[in-house]
Amino acid sequence: MSSWIVIGLSAMSLGSASAPMAQPKPVQLAQTYGPVSTVPYGQPAFQQPVSSAWDTYKRRLAILAGQQGVRATTIQAYVPNLQINQRVIELERTEPVARSSGGVVGTLAPYLRSHVTPSLIQRGQSNYYDHYQALKSLELRFGVDPAVLMAIWGHETSYGTVTGSTDLLQALASLGYYGRRREFFEGEFIAALKLIDQGVPRWRLKGSWAGATGYPQFMPSVALRLRADGDGDGYADIWANELDGLASIAQYLRDAGWKPNVAWGVPVRTPANLNRAAIVNRLNAQRCPQVYRRHSRWLTMREWRSLGVTPTGRSLPDSEMASLIEPDGPDARAFLMTTNYRAILDYNCSNFYAISVGVLADAIARR
Repeated sequence: MSSWIVIGLSAMSLGSASAPMAQPKPVQLAQTYGPVSTVPYGQPAFQQPVSSAWDTYKRRLAILAGQQGVRATTIQAYVPNLQINQRVIELERTEPVARSSGGVVGTLAPYLRSHVTPSLIQRGQSNYYDHYQALKSLELRFGVDPAVLMAIWGHETSYGTVTGSTDLLQALASLGYYGRRREFFEGEFIAALKLIDQGVPRWRLKGSWAGATGYPQFMPSVALRLRADGDGDGYADIWANELDGLASIAQYLRDAGWKPNVAWGVPVRTPANLNRAAIVNRLNAQRCPQVYRRHSRWLTMREWRSLGVTPTGRSLPDSEMASLIEPDGPDARAFLMTTNYRAILDYNCSNFYAISVGVLADAIARR
């Protein structure tokens, strides 16, 4: 056993026998680098850390994992030999730049063209037909629209064909070391170790560069909490079992507040004289404020009709609460969104994403 892991485990045992151990100080990255060069976007390049700093950080991860109940054998097997993943650090470094537009990502139509494609619709309909009985069972169990489950599966992994090949432990440890969202990625790293403790093979833990994994593209902490058995075999395998993946998406949406037998939203026409100042949402969302700022305040469907806002196809019950979103501004495409739209936003906090999931679901179900 390596000397650093012995030190880490000894510290853990001491911490568990008395008062909680003080958290190790975060690695001071600025002290581990030589001169930095400038790269596009005007941010400093992330230089390869000196080995002592990386080893120190791995000791920190070992201690944190032990404090949170990860088995010592798991820590010994998988933490000491971690290597830093430079690519994921560079992606994380440039990620804030991609979000600097204040949540505005262009207009909706081009986004829908690239995310609600004929291929996604056709393959979604085929999968919907193939899994029809199982999907209806999931609807009875979780109350979630099966077409929405299919649409999220299609968006996240192209129906299981693109689940990501990045090693999760390496990526999450590297992102924690980088430090911009250290607490978040350390928590996800420890959750990934807990998945191993639960019997998930180490080689299964592959996914996106930021740590999402499996058919639902869950972060490890979400997989720990919400993965579900969809075929009744007693095991929730979100990496290889399609029904388990769909059941896990359903469980996520139910946990996020999905309301059975209610549409996610409906496309509507708005009248030329709509007083938008009177329907402005005055509440400040704690999560994703830029996204929710584009929503109106809540009104019943009956109230929307009285204002001249009318569905272009199927409608909502008169008593159903909904909020208006006009993603491209007034006099363009508009939707009335229910609380189920908010559940989709909980999955991925982007209005364009949530709308495209709803539009794809409706196309799959031929609504």
